Amino acid sequence: MESENQHSIIRLQGVDKSYVFGQTRVPILEDAQWQVPAGRLVVVFGVSGTGKTTLLNLVGALDSPDKGSIRVDGQEISALPESARTEFRRAKLGFVFQFYNLLPTLTAVENVASAVELLGLSREETQSRAHDSLARVGLGDKAKKYPDQLSGGEQQRVAIARALGKQPRLLLADEPTGNLDDATARQITGLFQELNRATGTTMIVVTHNPGLKEIADTVCSIHKRRIVSHPV
Repeated sequence: MESENQHSIIRLQGVDKSYVFGQTRVPILEDAQWQVPAGRLVVVFGVSGTGKTTLLNLVGALDSPDKGSIRVDGQEISALPESARTEFRRAKLGFVFQFYNLLPTLTAVENVASAVELLGLSREETQSRAHDSLARVGLGDKAKKYPDQLSGGEQQRVAIARALGKQPRLLLADEPTGNLDDATARQITGLFQELNRATGTTMIVVTHNPGLKEIADTVCSIHKRRIVSHPV
């Protein structure tokens, strides 16, 4: 039996995934094997088109494999019905995207609270978590600002706070620095590392930004439709 420190929060076994475009079948993953220990900060690095986002969508139960097993936090998710997949994402996952996906009519704290509310907590607990999450990303003084009153880096910090407000078992980030200038991207990169160390949340960051490899516990890529780990 695995100890807590050895527990693999993600385990892929024999996973195949392909897409069909017209009459052409394009394989993305073939017999993919992957294990991620809990608490790690993993960077999946590579150019566009190699299957990084596909891998993230499979782990996040946004897509299903053609074949194989995907277990996340001990739960087999590869063949869940849509209602169960929705509940799994609500209960265990936080998502961060390249373009923030903030609601423009909500303040920063309301954007964060909108995700926490899905947990069914009291209003007081929801508000407390939302404010605490904003403070954790350095935006405690911007709680009442709307997205258009914030810089791109600040908006991405709100998006990270929104993902962490749920206190998820797993945070998935898809190109989180892709829409930021170099200086701001470095700040966000450092923030992921800081939050991973502080919260113990397992983080999977998909990127083509080589700077993110510097913060990783593990760096992976997809080569010949297999997931490959690289030394850091």
